[in-house]
Amino acid sequence: MASGKLWVQPDRFGNEIYLTEERWQHIIETDNHPEIEPYFDYLTETIRRGRRQQDPYDPNGYRYSLLIPDLPDGNNHLVVCVRFRWRTLSNGILHEEKFVTTAYFQFF
Repeated sequence: MASGKLWVQPDRFGNEIYLTEERWQHIIETDNHPEIEPYFDYLTETIRRGRRQQDPYDPNGYRYSLLIPDLPDGNNHLVVCVRFRWRTLSNGILHEEKFVTTAYFQFF
């Protein structure tokens, strides 16, 4: 996919969320969440069907979570964090970006 995007997936609310190669590499780095790598395909499913909650500390941040059985270490949810951002381009057009910042497993 052009521009370094690995995928673009609409959420249940019609927001086009994307994941870049740079963010994916950051997520699966040894010091971050390398355990996520075999679950790459579940990230789009989490965006498409998951429960969305606004970050209480960042009004432009959202966490999407989806119940996934048999995750490692007793976890049962995949959480995908997304940032919504709007910028005005030099031509005056409002440009919106909604992109994955990180992902991790959690037990709820």
